[in-house]
Amino acid sequence: MKSYTITVNGNVYDVTVEENGSVSAPAAAPRRAAAPAAPAAAPKAAAGGAGSVKIEAGAAGKVFKIEASVGQAVKKGDAVLVLEIMKMETPVVAPQDGTVASINVNVGDMVEAGALLATLN
Repeated sequence: MKSYTITVNGNVYDVTVEENGSVSAPAAAPRRAAAPAAPAAAPKAAAGGAGSVKIEAGAAGKVFKIEASVGQAVKKGDAVLVLEIMKMETPVVAPQDGTVASINVNVGDMVEAGALLATLN
């Protein structure tokens, strides 16, 4: 068996590879790399700050497209942005009627489940 340390998107994983080719990884959460890369661009936010209604990621994925802009009125069920989760485009929708107060991610960002994506007023 051989042990390797692999870094993926700033997350460090300790992996053991057996001679027969099967791979095992610890069940614990990945540890954070010492110096992750800085994001390409700062998140966009409204001048008034974040809104009171949070829109969070339901699963880990990559921001594929941003459908709404700050200040735009949205209805319950309208797509605010689209995440790519396991190679599928998954819309993230407004949980209620409101106005987009902030968009906290950029296209191409990797997000974890529960990450704050946007807020509404």
